[in-house]
Amino acid sequence: MKLKEVFNLTGLPIFIASLCCLAPIVLVLFGLSSITFAASLTNILDRQYQWVFILAGLILLVISLVLYFRKRGVCTIDQAKKHSNEIINKVLLALIISAVLYTFFFYIFLGYIGRVLKIWN
Repeated sequence: MKLKEVFNLTGLPIFIASLCCLAPIVLVLFGLSSITFAASLTNILDRQYQWVFILAGLILLVISLVLYFRKRGVCTIDQAKKHSNEIINKVLLALIISAVLYTFFFYIFLGYIGRVLKIWN
């Protein structure tokens, strides 16, 4: 699995999973809301509904993996059994990379930008 394929598989799910904190930052950067509103929106989205965004990201990751394997000719259960080691390895790789990139993007990158914009402490 090439690095470009990994980013194609995991990029959109990570983006969707981190929208709870990305949305207030985007609203402030485009001048569509005040910092106070963005901070309160972050409190609502991040604390109460973060699990919804993470679940949406996981569902999107599963869909992207299914589409990835379908493009590679794994369409039936017999073909999946034949390529089971490859499927397991690539799914685990995608999950690990998604978790690492989500942690970096959400906690480090967005956290830093949020602190610079003074949306949260």
